[in-house]
Amino acid sequence: MSNNVRLPIIAPPPDSSSVDVNDADLLQVGDLARESGKTVRALHLYEELNLLKPAARSKGRYRLYTRDALVRIRWIGKLQDMGLSLTDIQAIVRDWEEGGTAPNAMRKMREVYSAKLEETRAHLKRLQALEHEIESSIEYLDTCDVCDPERLISFCKACDRHSCESHVPELVAGFRASS
Repeated sequence: MSNNVRLPIIAPPPDSSSVDVNDADLLQVGDLARESGKTVRALHLYEELNLLKPAARSKGRYRLYTRDALVRIRWIGKLQDMGLSLTDIQAIVRDWEEGGTAPNAMRKMREVYSAKLEETRAHLKRLQALEHEIESSIEYLDTCDVCDPERLISFCKACDRHSCESHVPELVAGFRASS
């Protein structure tokens, strides 16, 4: 827990709804930054982009947040991990808030998540193919250990150590090809 002194609350900002919490339940922006692993500047940016809203302000005008802000910050981080920019996330939040009905808002979120899931699966397939190519290349290059240490690199383009039927992985063929 933080050693910071909790400041008294004044009225919530005009754009936030009424909050029914104790002083002890609220986090100052520095505490929120520490607990979330984000910088104070990042949290201020989230606020500027309307991704995060303070629940209240102290008498000294410090931003005060509920513990729900930690959930929101982790959500933003997960969306960024999915490859979404803050501008994309801002549009998602705007669409959510303008969704009208709960089913409509949930449908929009489902569409976003479904599209990202398809994109992620395609990316995983590309990574698995790359993994196989790297493994094949290492396996191929392991046979090069038997080469004469005095052999010049120019002989690698017409290597006689590998059978002609042997598939040369592209990661090997690429550096052997002339530029």
